[in-house]
Amino acid sequence: MRNPMEEFPPQKTQKLQETSVSVRLELHLSVGALTMFLLKAWRQTAFGIYGYLNFTKSGFIEHSKQFKPEDTQTRIEGKNCIVTGANSGIGFATAEGLASRGANVYMVCRNKERGEAAQSKIQSNTGNQNVHLEVCDLSSVSDIKSFASQFSSKDVPVHILVNNAGLLEHNRITTSEGFELNFAVNVLGTYAMTELMLPLLEKAAPDARVITVSSGGMYTTPLTKDLQFSEENFNGVQQYSRNKRVQVALTEKWAEINKNKGIGFYSMHPGWAETPGVATSLPSFSKALSGKLRTNEEGADTIIWLALQPKEKVVSGSFYFDRAEAPKHLMFAATSGSHALIDSIFESLKSLSSISA
Repeated sequence: MRNPMEEFPPQKTQKLQETSVSVRLELHLSVGALTMFLLKAWRQTAFGIYGYLNFTKSGFIEHSKQFKPEDTQTRIEGKNCIVTGANSGIGFATAEGLASRGANVYMVCRNKERGEAAQSKIQSNTGNQNVHLEVCDLSSVSDIKSFASQFSSKDVPVHILVNNAGLLEHNRITTSEGFELNFAVNVLGTYAMTELMLPLLEKAAPDARVITVSSGGMYTTPLTKDLQFSEENFNGVQQYSRNKRVQVALTEKWAEINKNKGIGFYSMHPGWAETPGVATSLPSFSKALSGKLRTNEEGADTIIWLALQPKEKVVSGSFYFDRAEAPKHLMFAATSGSHALIDSIFESLKSLSSISA
């Protein structure tokens, strides 16, 4: 049987072959693009439904039926607790909740005036005068290093570190140190604060713990090594979600490498709370769910719970929501395999922060 291609001149045959390869390549790319589009759409849809059913005030009310009041009635006099971003929202509620249980609370805030107002209010509300203000810009590694150096000179053990400070900036802004702003606060700042507090946390072992406030937004994205969003069209919401995924993976990594040091590492999702940050960065979301969002205290509830639980009742490296261990990945979202990238990301953060582990 003759090869049909033999009927054409060599030049035309080559052209037909090139066209065939091109069509197959374009088809492959089209299928790949369609698959990615559908996957992203599924992640957003699944997150929206799961969130509306669980992350709102009604979700908290339903889940709280299983809560044990005695779990958050423990007194922690004499324990030293650091809370970042503590002047408002969930950070303020966390600092106040810890102070009301007798802790020595160190509020780490960027703005001195707002920090002092929050400090005074917590002292007045709780009657606990052992509430201290530490001024630090958490978007600056240099500032965090200065804070850590000064705080370390107190030579006190740190029993609880709450990495709460967070930011959702819609525009691409570069810090004075050359980092994308969301990444600088949410990821690099969290990494630097935690790494620099490790020696003081070890002093509080075996009762030391680090609680990092992530977000359900991380469900919409896998882990990526593109930490500073190199894509031309910057998307602040997507970058924030990526940052929050990194926090969850970092918590796993810290739990693994510090498993014999008596420090527990936990990430958590506070639910959708009506905070000043949400109102400012997601006004349409805040307006659409007006009356359905959680209070700051409800958002802080699982942070307080994690801070007070006997360590044998919680699992280091895990992700928590409404006082229970929660999944880190939604079904069919294809995000779980991405956590294999954390070793590479961890080394990048070590390099960018110039902090040697």
